[in-house]
Amino acid sequence: MHALSHTGRIESFTARSSRALAWLTWGMAGFGLAVTLTTAGLAGLRFAAPLALLAAGGWVLFWRPGVLVSDAGVELRNPFRSVGVPWDALAHVDTKYALTLITDHGRFTAWAAPAPGVWGARNARPEHLDGLPETTYGPARSVRPGDLRHTDSGQAAALVRTRWADALASGLAHAGRTRETPIAKRTAWPELVGTLVLAAATVVTLSVA
Repeated sequence: MHALSHTGRIESFTARSSRALAWLTWGMAGFGLAVTLTTAGLAGLRFAAPLALLAAGGWVLFWRPGVLVSDAGVELRNPFRSVGVPWDALAHVDTKYALTLITDHGRFTAWAAPAPGVWGARNARPEHLDGLPETTYGPARSVRPGDLRHTDSGQAAALVRTRWADALASGLAHAGRTRETPIAKRTAWPELVGTLVLAAATVVTLSVA
């Protein structure tokens, strides 16, 4: 379920490294299960809870998170909660620590789009500074490290800023309505409950092992 009623074309951003980490996590869980079954047979399934928790972590932490944009606004899909920010509610886009949507109702950070570390900033090239949405640039055309085109936060921010500018230009969004426009929040109950159950089962499994 979406936290925002999306309209028009939906674009999404998810870091490629997150996809790779998800597959790595699932591979580790699958390998662990195979080893367990090989050594202990079907009786080894009673020790599967930690492996299931590992697999669930791959989904919750790496595969599920993303940034979705449409004509309606931006949805930040984080591990256990989604936040829908209509264009009329958006006041500013920040990338100091991660893609962050600033509204009159609070600041909302995207798990899927962290800002780069020192290494990522040092790898910046001139082309990473060009062609960004105009609202990206500060005084003297300065750009924050988190806005660089080759970074996760920069790619997500460029996507959000471009669609925001298009929405304002087409009349789908209106300035000056940030205070009265509500933010939508939705808890990812299946992921939350499932993770808690698997965590409890893991504690029990390890305590009797």
